[in-house]
Amino acid sequence: MLESNIRVPVQEPRNTHVAGQCCASIREMLSRVGDKWSVLIVTILSDEPLRFNELRRRIEGISQRMLTRTLRELERDGLVTRTVTPTTPPSVEYALTSLGHTLLEPVRALVLWTQANYADVSKAQQKFDRLQKKRATSW
Repeated sequence: MLESNIRVPVQEPRNTHVAGQCCASIREMLSRVGDKWSVLIVTILSDEPLRFNELRRRIEGISQRMLTRTLRELERDGLVTRTVTPTTPPSVEYALTSLGHTLLEPVRALVLWTQANYADVSKAQQKFDRLQKKRATSW
């Protein structure tokens, strides 16, 4: 076959990083769903809907204010629903939405990566800190 008879589509090189087109949306979403409290809340709600105080008991170290704020942000983003039952006192339950459930796979992957690599990251941090300390004292 002659070269002129072979048609190979020419693909232009793709520049996937066009200034301002992707970074802002990625940064915005990661700041909202990638913080430690959101990841923990999504993980905990993956099993069952929970009331506010039960969520707070399961998340060590979170303040009432931070839990309220994070739940509102997750609700605003369509990842969590808030259901109020008119009892005395009112009962409020939080659950993942179908969109929230789509976040479980990447969150679980991150959790698994963390469990598999935490010791190595910790060693690297300790080594870095020792070198920084050594550099600071040698000045």
